[in-house]
Amino acid sequence: MTTSNPDVLIVGAGPTGLAAALFLTQRHVPVRIIDTAAQAATTSKALAVNSRTLEVLRSTGVSDRIVAEGWAVRGGTLHEDGRDVLAFDLPPATDATQAMTVLPQAHTEALLTKALAANGVTVDRGVSFQALSQDLAEVIATLQHADGRSEQVTTRLVFGADGAHSTVRHALKLDFAGSSLPEPWLLWDVVMDTSLDAYRAHVLFERDGFIFVLRLGDNVWRVIGNTHDPLGTLRRYGSLGDISWESQFHIGHRVASQAGMGRVSLGGDAAHIHSPIGARGMNLGIEDAYVYADCAADALAGDMGRMNDYAELRHAVHKAVVRRIGAMTRLVHGRPSWLRWVRDEVVPVAGHLAFTRQLMMRTVGGLDHALKTRP
Repeated sequence: MTTSNPDVLIVGAGPTGLAAALFLTQRHVPVRIIDTAAQAATTSKALAVNSRTLEVLRSTGVSDRIVAEGWAVRGGTLHEDGRDVLAFDLPPATDATQAMTVLPQAHTEALLTKALAANGVTVDRGVSFQALSQDLAEVIATLQHADGRSEQVTTRLVFGADGAHSTVRHALKLDFAGSSLPEPWLLWDVVMDTSLDAYRAHVLFERDGFIFVLRLGDNVWRVIGNTHDPLGTLRRYGSLGDISWESQFHIGHRVASQAGMGRVSLGGDAAHIHSPIGARGMNLGIEDAYVYADCAADALAGDMGRMNDYAELRHAVHKAVVRRIGAMTRLVHGRPSWLRWVRDEVVPVAGHLAFTRQLMMRTVGGLDHALKTRP
């Protein structure tokens, strides 16, 4: 149930915050979730829900809805100079696990929001987090409403899931160290009539960079690239139609110096950011939410050491995943020219090795580390 003085205040109603609220509500923990935005997002950064995420969401009923509304990815194909040079298949669905499923982030957030509402919790929108103070017993958070009204909330725990520019992280004065690639990456959602396999992800290695292509639904495809003219390149593979969304963004690989401090914790982009290669951003955040809910419920029952468990467990995972995705991104990036040579010559060969293929499948599936809720 939503309450003005909750046991847990969740800042940010993206997938990480929504999932945390849902997991906590299942544990009968009173929560309040706020978000600065007046309306839910309609565009989607993340596209795919991996096997690990579907596993942790299974008890909420959201996994079944994601699978019903999305489509299962069969694998990925690497193209170079118009040739297919490498292909790998992802595991299909079984009784124990679901296949990686394409569903735009906005749809996933809507399903999480609906499940949360069914449990009596709605997002308090148009409310921004401003500051906090904490002691051994509680946290006092200062909030601001869209009409300018200020509010102080006393709560036992705070979970900051408020994105890469997290005000919660800034309030804790935590560093967000890392690096960024210099050039903007381009993004389109475009109608495309193409010979590319509609049930696979595609990576096109080009002399001046790379292009990633994945079908969203029907004949609309997501295109991300750092080349001079990604859409021009795609015309070699089919005809392009209407563009429903286009944007550009910069890639950074950063991890907060800590995933929590005292009664305040961080998850999702507030704690870690990296490139979309590997489809880990939203998925890693939902995994944060799962572990956080387990630790927070124990802390609220009297074992405050569990908040230290969360911070230590997740910080180790964040560093490992961001390091791995960063290395993959620098390789695929293809700049400078010597690295492009390594990419073009080595990746297609190494990709045929059993070890490499297994690592790729585990990384994309979110299974490259153990899911631990205790040290």
